Amino acid sequence: MTDVVLPIIDLDVFLAQDPDKLALLQECQKAADALITYGALLLHDSRVSEEDNDVFLDLMEDYFAQPEAELRKDERPELSYQIGVTLENTEKPKCAVHEPCLNIIARLDPSERPLDITQHSPDPKCRFFWKMSEKPPYETQFPGLNAPNVLPQAAELQERWTPIMQKWGQSMKNAVSDLAEMAAIGLGLPRDTFRNAGRYGPHILAPTASDLVKYGKKDNILAGFHTDLNFLTIHGRSRYPGLNIWARNTGKRIPVKFPATGRYLLVQAGKQLEHLSGGLIKAGYHEVVVNDATLQAVERRKAQAPERPLIRISSTFFWHLSSDYDLAPIPALQERAQQIRADAANLGKIDEDADATYEPMKVGQQVQNELRHIALMA
Repeated sequence: MTDVVLPIIDLDVFLAQDPDKLALLQECQKAADALITYGALLLHDSRVSEEDNDVFLDLMEDYFAQPEAELRKDERPELSYQIGVTLENTEKPKCAVHEPCLNIIARLDPSERPLDITQHSPDPKCRFFWKMSEKPPYETQFPGLNAPNVLPQAAELQERWTPIMQKWGQSMKNAVSDLAEMAAIGLGLPRDTFRNAGRYGPHILAPTASDLVKYGKKDNILAGFHTDLNFLTIHGRSRYPGLNIWARNTGKRIPVKFPATGRYLLVQAGKQLEHLSGGLIKAGYHEVVVNDATLQAVERRKAQAPERPLIRISSTFFWHLSSDYDLAPIPALQERAQQIRADAANLGKIDEDADATYEPMKVGQQVQNELRHIALMA
């Protein structure tokens, strides 16, 4: 394990400057370099409210504290769980059986490996998917990935549900959309390359819940070692630590730590960005586990708010490319990726093997392929 501090990208520089300013270009380059090197970064955005995050976390704790029978009313398995709730022990970590992923784990030093997911399947976490997308002005080929939202059945939650979800979801969407533009500039692309590609994406506010009464034992895996299938994932601050990430060039397990105070968000690269960049940027591997810091946070929470449910909520937002977008490597980025792979012997152990291929396909097809791997789609 390492105490690596992820690069901090200041979105305020991007929002305040015009495109000719050197500071803006340097910050965009820093963002692109962070994604290439780490597959992750911390994003400072002064527009983001810690209070909004707290209100959102409270709502999610109340929602997931409901009995299972109530939660199940909001389940939509016929839509591959892409809206509504996904209950615990449903989603399987792809890496538990995926040979290329297992090879990555094997190449890590034993002290830097994730907790053993081969004995762990599926994840004991719940999720709720709330779409934050713009309806496309055309008929999508993937209606199941673009279905309308599910409003929870519980009457006591309905009044505050939509305003809170929309407010926090829009904050996250604004931040990650702007970062996508920064990354494009930093990679030498037209600034709207990624923003336009994701304009009609089925973006999802996707809080994940883990019951720390049931599963709060040290070394329990809450979310097994995996990558995200979307373009960029952004997280607000959780009340309970436990997220570990692996940077492609270090081979080290990095416990994610937010600055103690301030308006920060964590961003991770997903498989759609890896595909579009031809592997120049790799989707970041990560896990969520119960560790000593998690248990210390549990004790603090018990003392400070004894009436509140002990549920770990990850404040997560998945930013997607549009389902009908043609997903294929951008030639200039693919060339840079090939140069990096030519020097693979000098890279860390987390880098994937050099023969990775990125076949052209629709984004919706890529998503469906990934959903089948994690047992959310037949």
